[in-house]
Amino acid sequence: MILNETFPLADGTSIPKIGFGTWLINGAAATQAVMDAIAAGYRHIDTAWAYGNEKEVGEGIRRSGVPREELYVTTKLHADFKTYEAAKQGIEESLARLNIGYVDLMLIHAPQPWNKFREGDHYQEGNLAAWKALEEAQQAGKIRSIGVANFEPEDLENILKHCTVKPVVNQVLCHISNTPQKVIEYSQKHGILVEAYSPIGHGAVLQNPELQAMAKKYGVSVAQLCIRYCLQLGTLPLPKTANPAHMKNNADVDGFVITDADMETLKTMPTIQNYGEGAGFPVFSGKINDDGTLTSRDFVKRD
Repeated sequence: MILNETFPLADGTSIPKIGFGTWLINGAAATQAVMDAIAAGYRHIDTAWAYGNEKEVGEGIRRSGVPREELYVTTKLHADFKTYEAAKQGIEESLARLNIGYVDLMLIHAPQPWNKFREGDHYQEGNLAAWKALEEAQQAGKIRSIGVANFEPEDLENILKHCTVKPVVNQVLCHISNTPQKVIEYSQKHGILVEAYSPIGHGAVLQNPELQAMAKKYGVSVAQLCIRYCLQLGTLPLPKTANPAHMKNNADVDGFVITDADMETLKTMPTIQNYGEGAGFPVFSGKINDDGTLTSRDFVKRD
């Protein structure tokens, strides 16, 4: 069963091949979803400061009945934390909200602050400051592995040139019709595992007639086709759902292999231009004080 398989990481640890994403699942629903996912066999749970649900995710983990050491938990440092002090405090607050003893993997959520995302500045000094805080937390045993998210080759190169510990993961948007091949190739070349968030394209790909026809050929759902596609790219998919039946369906991808010809077709599908209800990328802006520290839980959702 794929949920029992792992990818090796460059630091000598391993990570379950499929993770359970919790983006946009909040409050009691997040706690229940985490408990349901673990009951369905998931052992890799992914959250983030910016999701606003670390406390509830941690509660679901504690209430799951599965020993902590059997679970793999990822969270992400807020993208706005581009000073050492802000990053250091952010790490501590994430650990406190999760309240599960330690984190298996923590990522810098993005190279730019959310309100400056992909606007040109790569915040190289700020990312190095945040990375230093992550390295120190790892050395202290608070975090087992460290990595990044949404990093382009230029951002990765900056870390690789100056780090003491190399990132083991780069989590990026990756799905059929939106495959960042250059980022995947650069990451894999440097021994960095790529995680694929929104592997089902925010749900927008489910109604695609071409994908429906291909999924029918393999006798699977479109969601299963999408997740299998990410796995065959050598990436780690992070499907998200609050529906227990969908959780099980998303993980049932062992019984088929996409042919090389179909993989090439999927890699070159036209990019989705409209994600529908999933079009609003949820970026958050945290309040950073004049001394470089942050105000606890003082963050707002941006359009």
